[in-house]
Amino acid sequence: MNSCILMVEIVKEPELRFTPDGLEITEMLVQFSGLREGEPAANLKVVGWGNMAKEIQQNYHVGDRILVEGRLGMHTIDRPEGFKEKRAELTVQKIYPLVANLNMDESFVTTPPSAPVPTPQKTVSSYEPPVPAATPATSNVGVASQNNYSQPLPQTSKPERTSYPPVVPNPEPDVDDIPF
Repeated sequence: MNSCILMVEIVKEPELRFTPDGLEITEMLVQFSGLREGEPAANLKVVGWGNMAKEIQQNYHVGDRILVEGRLGMHTIDRPEGFKEKRAELTVQKIYPLVANLNMDESFVTTPPSAPVPTPQKTVSSYEPPVPAATPATSNVGVASQNNYSQPLPQTSKPERTSYPPVVPNPEPDVDDIPF
């Protein structure tokens, strides 16, 4: 299965176009950081079709950091210089906006300059987890006495359960069965 998930930043505004059949298509250029420190960022063309194309064009813009999930493909392009170039392209199936701080505190909320700035009240939690207590055994089946550790637990033989039919050993070798 061809599936790829990338964390990217949009570097070229999504452009909405239409096919001759009237189907929406959006293309945008994204970049993602290299694998090692000091490696340059890589650029990738991302394409969305249909309703996904509309959503991308309406909700995402240059500078947005997103997670894109989709199919990675290679396309050959004829260059004016006379040679062919291969380029990677991601066809989006799902897209997720990245939010820097989902659990925002009141101290991070910006307020207009005329309004007083709220002071966050810190509360100290006095919660202590419950201490585990010993639970008495309600059945003596399979429980060894806690006073005598020198005797092993009695072993009961259970028939082995399988979904295969029983194998009957062949008493005589088959003379027609010649291994090669």
